[in-house]
Amino acid sequence: MYWKGTIILPDKLRLILSGILMFLFCGCQNNTPVAGPYPMLGIASWYVADRTATGEKFNEYDPTCAMRKRGFGRLYKVCNVSNNKCVIVRHNNFGPSKEKFDEGRIIDLSKSAFSRIADLKDGLVRVSVEEIP
Repeated sequence: MYWKGTIILPDKLRLILSGILMFLFCGCQNNTPVAGPYPMLGIASWYVADRTATGEKFNEYDPTCAMRKRGFGRLYKVCNVSNNKCVIVRHNNFGPSKEKFDEGRIIDLSKSAFSRIADLKDGLVRVSVEEIP
């Protein structure tokens, strides 16, 4: 027995509609990292520059980093996941570019910082990044 006004759908149509709803509500994701006490996982590279976004002169021998959407001056522990070598860096620049970020790069390290966790010839390494309170 059905209430007045109830729509009865064939099984195939019901299956198609539920698939569309699942896609709409579950198929979308945002790749922007969320700040939290857990480490972010992604790719790191090294870079050189003339000036940083904070206005200071870039020094490739200082353990510094560039990150997107983070506060300058914060300290981060960056660990190479393949060899467990870690370095503490200070955030003083903005980067990587949106294109590189969308490809999985979450942090750019100064030459000195990168060389402490990997060989410069590697260019890119998989890392975990954790903010130090």
